[in-house]
Amino acid sequence: MTAQDNATDAKSRIDEIVKSNDVVLFMKGTKTMPQCGFSSRVAGVLNFMNLEFRDVNVLEDNDIRQGVKDYSDWPTIPQLYVKGEFVGGCDIITEMTLSGELDQMLEQNGVAFDKDAAEKIREANKG
Repeated sequence: MTAQDNATDAKSRIDEIVKSNDVVLFMKGTKTMPQCGFSSRVAGVLNFMNLEFRDVNVLEDNDIRQGVKDYSDWPTIPQLYVKGEFVGGCDIITEMTLSGELDQMLEQNGVAFDKDAAEKIREANKG
């Protein structure tokens, strides 16, 4: 298999994962054992909000690790997808959580989450 074949295979696997799960987080580690601070922060927010999501550990597959960056045209991990659309990385998800935009997007897409938990995150982060 050539590098090109690997890239094509990774893209189709990523596409399948993104399209067959309502919420997907490509991250370093897993939702229960994150392997970096940024992945831990995003997984922590999603877990705290009782949001069902598929976690994909990019550390287990270099083709996926590079492929997801090409797929989204976004240079960093973690990457969050909702209903097949790339939402953003750690900073964007943090901002969207604090502004309430993430709640709105989840509601518009019919994704269940704990609104009270989302509100607690905002309360805890008021300056």
